[in-house]
Amino acid sequence: MSRPLRGDGQERLVVGRHPVRELLRARRPVLMVRVADSRDPDPVVDEILSLAQDARVRVERVPREELDRQAPDLVHQGVVATAPPFPYSDLVGALAVAERADEPALLVCLDGITDPHNLGAIARSAEAVGAHALLVPGRRSASVTPVAEKAAAGALAHLRVVPIGNLVRTLQRLSSDHGVWSVGLDGDAPGPIGASRLLTESLVVVVGAEGAGLARLTREACDELVALPMRGRVGSLNASVAAGVALYAVRTARDAHGPAED
Repeated sequence: MSRPLRGDGQERLVVGRHPVRELLRARRPVLMVRVADSRDPDPVVDEILSLAQDARVRVERVPREELDRQAPDLVHQGVVATAPPFPYSDLVGALAVAERADEPALLVCLDGITDPHNLGAIARSAEAVGAHALLVPGRRSASVTPVAEKAAAGALAHLRVVPIGNLVRTLQRLSSDHGVWSVGLDGDAPGPIGASRLLTESLVVVVGAEGAGLARLTREACDELVALPMRGRVGSLNASVAAGVALYAVRTARDAHGPAED
């Protein structure tokens, strides 16, 4: 499991053009933006500078080597922001977002996803389809790190991330207290995701680790297990790719059932 990389004190680093831009677009707190002074012309960086000026965020132009030292082993693209610790949300607040929008909840829950790249990529797909939150267990799971935020390409600035304790108990609570069904992705499931009747209901899609899949207790706790149709010779998909395919199946089913108004 990767450890969060922070700046000074309790600050965190957000690296890369798109994550920093979306942080500013979402009006999230930003303490400072540092930009390489030798960068080539770039409209995204120009927008970052404009957004930072509008938000009265301090901007420093520094040698690229200084950014390399500040964010070692990270592809910062000449842009590094310092921000407060990541603002995690709570489950009730995430469900309230769906209620206010008058649409069935769509949550994504990770089970054993320890690679921050996968967490970020899944968050990117979740935000793209309009999911209301990403649920991240405290054990056997990656956390939100600069690597995850970079992989999410800015999606984590807009998507609620909810830390949870016991995953099975969370699924049970969602069912009993909030009427949220749970669908787990399982390559050995008897039916394809497209045949599920739960996709248009309030739903949490549970994604397991690549190779290991869902834990046994998680599988047993899900209301339904579904598979992704496979026609090729490769036995499985990367966890983040599988999550993206599944989430777009949910989005397609909901749009066909009755698309939400903008």
